[in-house]
Amino acid sequence: MSERRVTLAAVTGAHGVTGEVRLKIFAEDLGRYTRFNDGALTLKSLRIIPKGAIARFAEVADRNAAEALRGTALTVPRSELPPLEAGEYYHFDLIGLPAETDEGTALGHVVAVENFGAGDVLEIERPGGKRFMVPMNADAVPAWDDQRLVVNAAFVA
Repeated sequence: MSERRVTLAAVTGAHGVTGEVRLKIFAEDLGRYTRFNDGALTLKSLRIIPKGAIARFAEVADRNAAEALRGTALTVPRSELPPLEAGEYYHFDLIGLPAETDEGTALGHVVAVENFGAGDVLEIERPGGKRFMVPMNADAVPAWDDQRLVVNAAFVA
């Protein structure tokens, strides 16, 4: 089984006529990476702009080639991401995790991680399709790992 790929940016279109592309960025520091999509794209330059970034890849020589990349997700292996401190997490690591109460009752699985300004909120979908949300803090979610997420039963709707 191959390593999980993480999308850090997406090409939204060409920029100019020399092969540069516009990017929508999903990472804090895209510039720390030089190779994307299993080495298919090599980053030569990156300029951050108010609505994303402008990038140049070694393999893209003109506007036509840049335009052909529209919609391409730029991915790296999960192992290339910076290590996390205790209590930190990447949103994509939580999405899809099975959720259960601290009493062992299965709840469903995490379908989204939202942030409305006061901290992350997990959206959990029950097997029947109904969803509920819990704050991602130590009171509501006392434990999680790469296998499951534990929710305090008092926070279950």
